[in-house]
Amino acid sequence: MINHVACNNTKDSMELARHAESLGVDAIAAIPPIYFHLPEYAIAQYWNDISAAAPNTDFVIYNIPQLAGVALTQGLFAEMRKNPNVIGVKNSSMPVQDIQMFKQAAGEDYIIFNGPDEQFISGRIIGAEGAIGGTYGVMPELFLELDEYVKAGELELARKLQYDVDAIIYKMCSAHGNMYGVIKAILKLNEGLDLGGVRKPLAALIPEDQKIVEEAAAMIREAKENYLR
Repeated sequence: MINHVACNNTKDSMELARHAESLGVDAIAAIPPIYFHLPEYAIAQYWNDISAAAPNTDFVIYNIPQLAGVALTQGLFAEMRKNPNVIGVKNSSMPVQDIQMFKQAAGEDYIIFNGPDEQFISGRIIGAEGAIGGTYGVMPELFLELDEYVKAGELELARKLQYDVDAIIYKMCSAHGNMYGVIKAILKLNEGLDLGGVRKPLAALIPEDQKIVEEAAAMIREAKENYLR
């Protein structure tokens, strides 16, 4: 269990980190501070302060520059590796090459997770030991099967399934409502789980989205029939 704890101020982030540690999570994770473009030494201090609030818990850097507005540079990563609690990176930057660069810089003692679900197999092949993704919850069996294909070297099957998974993701993203609202609606349809909707400011589903929900749900069911062993 990796608990994301970052807020846009250090005090609240440290409080969340302390709380996470009290619950016995395996690790905490944090994106960098957003909005203000801080120097790298300030970002490092922010992450280290959060880590210090949970001194007995591993720390995972969450690199998602396209949303946070701040990228994990090699220099910042080198600085953070001085903290013995830092065990790796969840890399959600779009270039797969970043996974290779972080892996080569840190060595085998660090874990690099692939972030973008649409490039799961690419990240795993180039060196990511695992992956963390937002769409796994709606089709976990398919991502587990993808991982098995990669480990078995069945790359043709892996690529075919990755394309089908991507088509499902694109379908879910085509709704007026937020993708996570679509995911919750699919889980109600496919799994009987009533999880409600999304919180504002995320956009709620509208009636016209129901067709997209049903199509995506059917695509997931079909993919399970086609690929699961």
